Amino acid sequence: MTLMPRYWPRDTSLLGLPQEERLFAVEPHTQLKGYCHWQIDRKSSPTVILVHGLEGCSESRYMRGIAAKAYQVGFNIIRMNQRTCGGTEHLSPTLYNSGLSGDYRAIVNELVNRDGLGRIWLVGYSMGGNLVLKAAGELGQTQPALAGAAAVCPNINPTVCAQALEKPRNWFYHRHFITRLKSRLRRKAALFPGKWDISKLDRVTTISEFDDRYTARDGGYRDGADYYDRAGARHVLDTIAVPTLIITAQDDPFIPYSMFTTPAFRQHPQISVVAPRYGGHCGFFHVGRNGEDPYWAENRILDFLRGEGIPIEKQSVDTAIKRPRR
Repeated sequence: MTLMPRYWPRDTSLLGLPQEERLFAVEPHTQLKGYCHWQIDRKSSPTVILVHGLEGCSESRYMRGIAAKAYQVGFNIIRMNQRTCGGTEHLSPTLYNSGLSGDYRAIVNELVNRDGLGRIWLVGYSMGGNLVLKAAGELGQTQPALAGAAAVCPNINPTVCAQALEKPRNWFYHRHFITRLKSRLRRKAALFPGKWDISKLDRVTTISEFDDRYTARDGGYRDGADYYDRAGARHVLDTIAVPTLIITAQDDPFIPYSMFTTPAFRQHPQISVVAPRYGGHCGFFHVGRNGEDPYWAENRILDFLRGEGIPIEKQSVDTAIKRPRR
């Protein structure tokens, strides 16, 4: 489930979609690059801001897949790159991390104040899912233009997610992430000489060690434990004031399902959690029904967006796959 969508043949060319490259200033000396696909009348159309996961970018297949579908039903789409991602290492003197929700609050505010947009949705995957949930919670009721949020397999508690990722059974995924993170840091260090001491980078073998030594200190946290604790969206879930959809899988290898079974979710009036038994990490690949393609999570997000924020019915883990909402 985790790997299949990454290799299944699929047209993600976005042919026919207008595209505009845009830089968003989120902090002094820091810009995020996004690719905007505007409807003819952008002001009267709802807008979706897409945020990718760890070591992804605006060009990730899932980003392009959901972008094409949402644009076709009338949404403006903005595919964002997190700091340093998608070849943007030069646009920020800092690394990216799970706590930088302020970046997306700034983007929402810019789109409202500069572009005059009135209905904006935040949609994120994995680490990006945590960021959009955190941003929604921090905004609370202060931004009327925020219409809703959707997150796929969000790492709302980075402490337990890092522990799960580092288990021996996940060595394949763990090796992928730590290798990519170390390569990115080397590229970043070449652009900003002296900012990071990478003399011992080769000795780093786990993602928690990398985050403790580099990500946390770069982000202004005391250490890795402090970063993991403070960066999680779990702290602000209770202040989310807009319709919110969370899609996760009970068999996700490193986003423990137990995080989503607490009263904070069951009793929240705005959050709907859909958790099928199978789905892997952001995979949810299944045989399409009634003309649907195999990308189940994308189609459920589309249902949610087109329903103008009416939460998907809190389904049982069986009916979530067998009887998806139309």
